[in-house]
Amino acid sequence: MSANGRRRVVITGLGCVTPLGNDVETTWKHLLAGESGAAEITAFDHSDYGVHFACELKEFDPAQWVERKQARRMDRFAQMILAAARQAEASSGLDVSGSPERMGASVATGIGGLKSFQDCYDVLKTRGPDRVSPFSIPSIIPNMGAGWVSIELGTRGPLTSQCTACAASNMAIGDGLDAIRLERADVMFVGGTEAPITPVGIAGFDSMRALSRRNDDPKRASRPFDAARDGLVMGEAGAILVLEELEHARARGAHIIAELVGYGLSSDAAHMTEPDPTGENPARSMRMAFADAGIDPSEVAYVNAHATSTPLGDASETRVIKKALGEENARRTAISSTKGATGHCFGAAGAVEAIFTVLSVRDGIVPPTINYDVQDPDCDLDYVPNEARKADVRVAVSNSFGFGGHNASIVVARFED
Repeated sequence: MSANGRRRVVITGLGCVTPLGNDVETTWKHLLAGESGAAEITAFDHSDYGVHFACELKEFDPAQWVERKQARRMDRFAQMILAAARQAEASSGLDVSGSPERMGASVATGIGGLKSFQDCYDVLKTRGPDRVSPFSIPSIIPNMGAGWVSIELGTRGPLTSQCTACAASNMAIGDGLDAIRLERADVMFVGGTEAPITPVGIAGFDSMRALSRRNDDPKRASRPFDAARDGLVMGEAGAILVLEELEHARARGAHIIAELVGYGLSSDAAHMTEPDPTGENPARSMRMAFADAGIDPSEVAYVNAHATSTPLGDASETRVIKKALGEENARRTAISSTKGATGHCFGAAGAVEAIFTVLSVRDGIVPPTINYDVQDPDCDLDYVPNEARKADVRVAVSNSFGFGGHNASIVVARFED
């Protein structure tokens, strides 16, 4: 139990597939090296599109993680989260079959089976309703990322799915934290997945003018906080963290990577896509997470920012961090946006970035904000430009903010007995 009488929740396993690598340590190595996962799109013929690049997975084979026939019945977003879940299960050393009713899953996505939806519509229009696959709806619906994790791993405890745009993964992590604290589970597989790199995905976001059009230099297109930023780069990923009640982890001799100590959430009630111009409402989610963790803002050593490389969003988050930490604390806190390397993975972004935050605490190193060349007067904090930095990271925060005004922040701390 913690000092406030609540069950303590630790992180005992990690798994991911990202544009930087198909496992956690490969992804982390490339992130710290300042590499970018952006490249020309291979998923479809993009010649008629305004944007020709994205952050796709490289050499991802779903058959490595799920039986090939089964994989054909799943959308890519489900295949990716199963790969991450299998890795996280192995990393944690858990035997799910021992007490499956005390283990659950909370898995987010912002969109769901976008490719399956497009494929289903194409078949309907070209071949007629009788040729639509019976697997279409189970492939499309957003909750099936969580559903497949539970089915394949055999968890029978709480099973939830969040679809709150780019804040979804942090909310899934927060739901898992609450499930353990409230004694509804002892173990939760939490995270998110997104596979949006499809014709309709690229066309839709580009029509909003949300995407960078640096077709001549994809690897330098995502440039969070930089004065020349001109839009986000679309990414795809699946990521899972294993949350475990402390005494349960101790009893089985688990390796504890870090502790999840705080969660906060709020809403903007401002605009469909633009951030709260005052920054006050996202700042409330951060302050709520600090209060939940029982920490003072001065204890925060690192903030993994949501910053997506958009002109409005990055400037807004700078204001948010100042409001939440206080101006003086904000100026001495290391801040980075890892979306310069991974692109924006939408509903999976928070889970990927939560893993980066955990690894920053584990290894005492802050990942860089790559492609940062020219300071924007509206973005005037320490963004750890271009090179990773060693640091004593005892407490770290990860932010996720989504279309519609969803805000969620989590606090990760070094585990201390």
